[in-house]
Amino acid sequence: MNRWVAEAIAKINADAHRSADTHLFKLEVPGLEKVEIYLKDESTHPTGSLKHRLARSLFLYALCNGKIKEGTTIIEASSGSTAVSEAYFARMIGAPFVAVVPKSTARSKIKLIEFYGGRAHFVDSAPQMHDASVELAKELGGYFMDQFTYAERATDWRGNNNIAESIFMQMEREPHAVPSMLVMSAGTGGTSATLGRYIRYKGFDTKLTVVDPENSVFFDSYHSGDRSLTSPHSSCIEGIGRPKVEHSFQPEVIDRMIRVPDAASIATMLWLEKLIGRRAGASTGTNLWGALKIAREMMEAGQEGSIVTLLCDSGERYLDTYYDADWVAKNFEDLTPYNDVLSRWE
Repeated sequence: MNRWVAEAIAKINADAHRSADTHLFKLEVPGLEKVEIYLKDESTHPTGSLKHRLARSLFLYALCNGKIKEGTTIIEASSGSTAVSEAYFARMIGAPFVAVVPKSTARSKIKLIEFYGGRAHFVDSAPQMHDASVELAKELGGYFMDQFTYAERATDWRGNNNIAESIFMQMEREPHAVPSMLVMSAGTGGTSATLGRYIRYKGFDTKLTVVDPENSVFFDSYHSGDRSLTSPHSSCIEGIGRPKVEHSFQPEVIDRMIRVPDAASIATMLWLEKLIGRRAGASTGTNLWGALKIAREMMEAGQEGSIVTLLCDSGERYLDTYYDADWVAKNFEDLTPYNDVLSRWE
């Protein structure tokens, strides 16, 4: 291993060593009885989202596999958050970075990519990102990081303070220390793969539910077993949902999937802000809608237990989209039916 690669790996590991773990907090929902919901707050990473973990793992995976060398241009296909985190690590090791993103990506995310020294290469929609990234890598003589292929293998799912190990360690002193359910949405499918594998590796009596937004094929593929499914549309919930079944999506480690209407994700995101006084992104709304649905089912069945889900990123990135009432009215169906469901928890 040459000196530059060794120094790059050392810089990334030193950054991880300086970082504290993210907080796990109990969500105080008035209508909950004998069921607790916890949120793992991934917005507190240096780059502000769950994707910080993924980006670190992808960089170490690529460096240790000899894919990134001094001067290598790194290309990634991303709806925003992964690109922000990868731009951060690219700057850290002194590598040029290009993010291939849909034109609909929030401008705030583009600014963050540029802040960390990267640049954006725009395509019309999410289905075009992969092929454009492959071509750009050839053109620039660079390396396509390809999160949608490598996310499930870049993270050590056995532990090493991955997100699953962190959750179970932080739950140790809670009334229901071993969660009944973990709830996670899928973008690459890498996080759900880590969670599902870790549960099985440790022998926990915990189930994994993956929630999926509209215009994503993961839900249908899970139930049909058909990995060739595609959709001509992009998910309206940034960071999750895919128009094709990505390599990192591992249905065999998932116990249940729930399809969540996009308007339900937005309504829950806004409801959460009223509950905790903080803004989260729309994918957190997707996660929490699923968690609340499962909590209701447990209560109706007379069950006790805990549910853990993720606060994936901060809502400050979406002030001109999901938190703009006019923009939401133009792009989503009426939120009223979902607001009515959520009001039953108050």
